[in-house]
Amino acid sequence: MQKGSLVMAIIWMAVISLVLFWLPLAGPLLAGFVGGRTAGSAGRGLLAAILPAAILSLMLLGAGTALTGLPVIGAIASISLFLVIVVQGFPLLIGALIGGLTV
Repeated sequence: MQKGSLVMAIIWMAVISLVLFWLPLAGPLLAGFVGGRTAGSAGRGLLAAILPAAILSLMLLGAGTALTGLPVIGAIASISLFLVIVVQGFPLLIGALIGGLTV
C-alpha cells in the first residue's frame, strides 16, 4: 500500500464504509481513520473524504440541469445532496482527521 495516495484513501474509505455499514458511528469512524492514514496527512485525509461527495454533487448538478432545463433546480439539488452527504459523513471526516494526524 502506497503512503500518501489520495485515490487509495478514497477506495479504502468507500470499501470499509460499505463493509461496516451496520455500525452507525464506529464504521465510518474506522473507515475515515484508515483512509486518513492512507492519505498521509490530515488535509489529504479530509480531501479524500469530501472529494467523492463533491464529484457526486457536480454530476447531479449536470443531470438536474439537463433533465429540467433550469440550472437553478440542478444547483439546489446538488447543494442539498452535498450537505446531506457531509452531515451524514461527519464521523468519516472526524476519522480522516484523526487518521491523518497519526501518520
